Amino acid sequence: MKKLFFILLINFLPAQQSWTLKQCLDYASANHPLIKQSAVNIQKNDRQISASKGMLLPSIDAGINHNYNFGNGINQQNNQREAINTQTDNLYAQANWELMNWRNYLNISLSKINKESSIFKMKQAQNEVKLNVITMFFTYQNSKSWLDVLETQLSGIEDQIKRTEKEVEIGNRPKSDIYDIKANLGTMQEQWVSAKNSRDLSKINLLNALAITKDTLDFTMTEENLASSNFNDANFIQNLLEKNPAYQTTLAEIKAQQKNVELAKSAYLPTLNGSYTWSSFYNKILGESATAFSDQIKTNKNQQLSFALNIPIFNKLQVKNNVEIAKLNVINSNYDKDIVINNLTQSINSIKAQFLNAQEKYNLLEANFENQKLSFQKSEEKYKEGLMDAYTFFVVRNNWLQANYNLINSKNDLIQQTELLKVFEAGL
Repeated sequence: MKKLFFILLINFLPAQQSWTLKQCLDYASANHPLIKQSAVNIQKNDRQISASKGMLLPSIDAGINHNYNFGNGINQQNNQREAINTQTDNLYAQANWELMNWRNYLNISLSKINKESSIFKMKQAQNEVKLNVITMFFTYQNSKSWLDVLETQLSGIEDQIKRTEKEVEIGNRPKSDIYDIKANLGTMQEQWVSAKNSRDLSKINLLNALAITKDTLDFTMTEENLASSNFNDANFIQNLLEKNPAYQTTLAEIKAQQKNVELAKSAYLPTLNGSYTWSSFYNKILGESATAFSDQIKTNKNQQLSFALNIPIFNKLQVKNNVEIAKLNVINSNYDKDIVINNLTQSINSIKAQFLNAQEKYNLLEANFENQKLSFQKSEEKYKEGLMDAYTFFVVRNNWLQANYNLINSKNDLIQQTELLKVFEAGL
């Protein structure tokens, strides 16, 4: 019954999905919280552009006041102060319009630059997320490959011990062969525990890079052709820099700071405002008859049109200081650009150096791989013929497995550097 229940439970459990690097990058690029935040910031900048354009439009409002006055007041019929109780209704509608304020036009330009910067920042966030995912993905693959090697070695030891014990029983091998093999078993088991922990931690780090909190995925490598890059191009680094979103972000921020200088200077310029007001009122003495509401509104209506020119003359040096601060911000933004260029150049050169090193290492390991394979096969034949002791063959076998891992690790490193470089080459 328990066995049947276990089989049914396994059938109902969802199968674990396997993702390739491409699937990881596609998911992270669309679903990582940093990317979603960047998308929201772009929407906010759209709203800021709309708000800046709205400042070119007039503001209009209307209202009505309903008042009661008890005691001494002005009699609207004879314009004399009397002891009367009155009801007054005031109606108004007014419009205010900044006919000329250069700051409003500059704010529109600044808002557009800020949106451009936010788009670059979103692409920059995507690149940073991708670079982190790539690094964590290959760290996981390497740690998993190393664990596989150790598990193969451990399973080989167990088979080796059983086979050697049988040969000792029939007198083909000395008993010391068994002791030699078992002496290394504990050390290898300790390495296996550490490797398993490293694999588990690297998977946790990869899931974190993807912003996934549930461990329902496995990650697999696909067969990929090893690519080469044109590092010999004299403009290789410059080309990558110019289309890098981090670099373009700094250029946009410099433009924004330069626009802020213009904004600060706009406070020196005069502004022209216009306003229009329509108003009317209704008045009656409580307890007495009065002219109809509509008639009074028509009779008492009033309109006012005005223009105001404001010319700044002296404002406690505030505008001057704001202009100078804005200029310093431009200088500071240029230094930020230099820092970004320096960091990007370092990253690209580092990838280039690691790519060339991994490529050279992989070529050497691949060229020597067949020799190592033949060496292992010959050692295996010697061991079977009794010409090699168990411990020596065990060392040769482990060296062969280590060579397999080194080749896989070297290939992964080469693919990793290629994928990192693709992120920089993709640009905007």
